[in-house]
Amino acid sequence: MGQLKQWRDQNWVRIGIDGSIKGPCGTSKDKKNPDRCLPKRKALSLSKAERASTARKKKKAGARGKTVVSNTPKAKVRSK
Repeated sequence: MGQLKQWRDQNWVRIGIDGSIKGPCGTSKDKKNPDRCLPKRKALSLSKAERASTARKKKKAGARGKTVVSNTPKAKVRSK
């Protein structure tokens, strides 16, 4: 239960392809190709261009049918 609690405490947010924070993770209208989600703290530490880059990467691969798409190097989330 420790990992799940840690994940919930991170307050994940949805990132749009324009790099803006769109709201809580899991609220994307497009269920087949959802937006990128990151912990709020990580999202705020990135520039708008860096957030847009990782979101575009996810959308582009999702359009090809991929369900798991890694973050860009700057957007990688490290586990504690």
